[in-house]
Amino acid sequence: MEKDKYITLFESSIDRLSIQIGSLFVTIFHRFMLFGIAFATVWSAVVTMMEIMQKRSASIEDLLLLFIYLELGAMVGIYFKTNHMPVRFLIYVAITAVTRLIIDLVNTKHEADLTILMMGLTILILAISNALVRYASFKFPSKSDNV
Repeated sequence: MEKDKYITLFESSIDRLSIQIGSLFVTIFHRFMLFGIAFATVWSAVVTMMEIMQKRSASIEDLLLLFIYLELGAMVGIYFKTNHMPVRFLIYVAITAVTRLIIDLVNTKHEADLTILMMGLTILILAISNALVRYASFKFPSKSDNV
């Protein structure tokens, strides 16, 4: 009986240690990837700014791309501060990206077609999704809702 007690105690100690080590590795991976995403975002934004300066003018597509970089940077910052990924920011990035595609299509084709209409519907669905997420977070806030 005494032997079983020590085995159970040893197993529970190993369980606790493995959970702590696993949590440490996950935390290190999250931080490493956040720094990687932040670095890639800043790098891409700087490259875009240099391309804009070489052209000596910024198109609306360039400006929307810079807004996408801004939102990605804000998402990384919010995740660092709160340890939560706000879905709303992903929706904002998607809306901006689809808007950028629509402008690019209109600039190249110079005509409206079904593809542009579908992209407009995509933006509408994303906007409705954003409204639902905001309503749900207002009506049913999480215990640590800082954003």
